[in-house]
Amino acid sequence: MRVTKYEHACLRIERAEETLLIDPGSFTTPVSDLGNVVGLVITHEHPDHWTPEHLDRILRGAPGTPIFAPAGVARAADGYEITVVAPGDIVEVGGFKLRFFGGEHAIIHSSLPMIDNLGVLVNEKLYYPGDSYAVPAGVEIDTLAAPLGAPWLRIGDAMDFVLAVSPRRAFGTHDMTLSVIGKGMHRQRLQWATEQGSGEFLALEPGDTLDL
Repeated sequence: MRVTKYEHACLRIERAEETLLIDPGSFTTPVSDLGNVVGLVITHEHPDHWTPEHLDRILRGAPGTPIFAPAGVARAADGYEITVVAPGDIVEVGGFKLRFFGGEHAIIHSSLPMIDNLGVLVNEKLYYPGDSYAVPAGVEIDTLAAPLGAPWLRIGDAMDFVLAVSPRRAFGTHDMTLSVIGKGMHRQRLQWATEQGSGEFLALEPGDTLDL
């Protein structure tokens, strides 16, 4: 598989001339030249993880693309055909096997309602938790897309998450709320956490790719 990081939370995964997209949201520039899109995963309903404009653009190029998301997204994205998934579900679409974990968004503040959130494991190799620290219990993770910055994120908690997952490789995502200096500092912290399990941390910028 080849993973391409886009701005913020969006990932593109390619395998055997098929494409899977995860979380194209409001901080992500329009994703183009997608090739054969066979599926789209939205981890939760916040607009930095999906927008109608992104969905419309993707569906114009690939009509009928299945969209997998928790129930909260199905309610928020009224008018779109959403396949609702939940923690523990396993879905196969094209050459991609998707396993879903977690269930709830990390707490931002007690004044805000809790919403659905799912982490997704792609082909038993790449794990992205969405906006959560959901650890996929009993799974050895090859590559972790680890959140770097968010209103809900404290860097110590993010480090503990990486330590708990102990991936072979990790890279930062969910990073558009950080300054250049802040992103560099948070990468250093997650690099340390990754290396505690003898893993490698990679500093991917938008457009960079990683072969798994």
